[in-house]
Amino acid sequence: MKKILTVAGSDSCGGAGIQADLKTITLLGEYGLSVVTALTAQNTQTVAGIYPIPIDFIESQWDTVVSDIQVDAVKTGMLWDKDVISLVAQKMKKSNIPIKVFDPVMVSKSGASLLTKEGQSAFIKRLLPLATVVTPNIPEARILSGEAIRTIKDMEKAARIIHKKGAKNVLIKGGHRRGAALDLLFDGNQIFHLSSPRTKTIHTHGTGCTLASALAVELTRNSTLLEAAEKAKRFVSKAIASGFPLGKGQGPTNPYAVLGRDVEIYRAIQALQEAFQTLQDSNAGSLIPEVQSNLGYAIPSAQSIEDVVAFPSRIIRFREGIFTAASPEPGGSRHVANIILTAMAFDSQYRSVMNIRYEKEIISRCRRQNWRIRHFDRRKEPDKIKNKEGATLEWGVGSILQQSSYIPDVIYDLGDMGKEPMIRIFGKTPQEVIKKVLCLI
Repeated sequence: MKKILTVAGSDSCGGAGIQADLKTITLLGEYGLSVVTALTAQNTQTVAGIYPIPIDFIESQWDTVVSDIQVDAVKTGMLWDKDVISLVAQKMKKSNIPIKVFDPVMVSKSGASLLTKEGQSAFIKRLLPLATVVTPNIPEARILSGEAIRTIKDMEKAARIIHKKGAKNVLIKGGHRRGAALDLLFDGNQIFHLSSPRTKTIHTHGTGCTLASALAVELTRNSTLLEAAEKAKRFVSKAIASGFPLGKGQGPTNPYAVLGRDVEIYRAIQALQEAFQTLQDSNAGSLIPEVQSNLGYAIPSAQSIEDVVAFPSRIIRFREGIFTAASPEPGGSRHVANIILTAMAFDSQYRSVMNIRYEKEIISRCRRQNWRIRHFDRRKEPDKIKNKEGATLEWGVGSILQQSSYIPDVIYDLGDMGKEPMIRIFGKTPQEVIKKVLCLI
């Protein structure tokens, strides 16, 4: 396990600084160490106060950690003033830490100054020449280079100037520009453009800290600079896309997003397997239609078919019982996924559905449960929908939900030419769906 030391300020609301660094390093599977340079009293709206850590205690933190633990990379963030920068530069020169990623934190998202004017000059003179990579945003690159930056050509010029001032490699973040989120990487020889779609969100607190920490982690894994930068950008892009409101202002990015999806997929698979076992123990074969059944479950943030877990081989009737030939998996059923995603667009809590055989008596049993029941007529389906493979169910369920203020327990249709009638049972979880299904046996 690689050890990454972050030297930065503490963010009391947890979105940036030491807190964001340690979260990122941990979620990427490595071990985070810290030297705290300042305490901040801040929330999503403002930085109410800054308490610089006494310089001798910053030195004590560094010496105590580095004398005992072999550090693979150091990442810096908020250093506050020239005295801290001078100390860190001195310690860097004496250490044998091979990878040094410097994020020149100067201004908070709320506009508070996090590096004094004298600190900016000290950063350029003392730290830039030691940097493996420096990761300024556009306002920071403007200060480091002394050049106005409006265009990509301006970014390229600034990167070359910053490189000449000593930084071995320069990564200028383009988040302050309009259009695609384009970052620029300069290794002293080549310029690389790293672009990704821009996420429309205000919840970007901690993006710089997250990117620099991810970059430090990837560089310890013997990735090339370009590979490390690309991986770090993908990581932070997903964190931004999953940013969330916290408090009343600008919320944080979510570094848990990448790992979180894998965890949610695993949980969905487990829930489906448990629900299927309950159904299998109940001899539910009589409810399986001619086209067979499926049971699906979406992760909380589902946006695509791959975010919905279902049985790829469907659920098949065998005498009075049921079986399936394969375990549930992401994207296991496009039809089931389309139904669930349509339902989630109206109420994100309803993430599970199962289709069962249509019969008047089964609908009567549903009514005796006092369930909310709706149906649609496939004969009224527009031709352009009929001609689009897999669009029927999305249209049918969507047409019902557009007229409802709730998600029904049951949506059924009476079929059409070559289309079997079908009942669909909705619920928030597979267990809830199966509980309803068992009432119909």
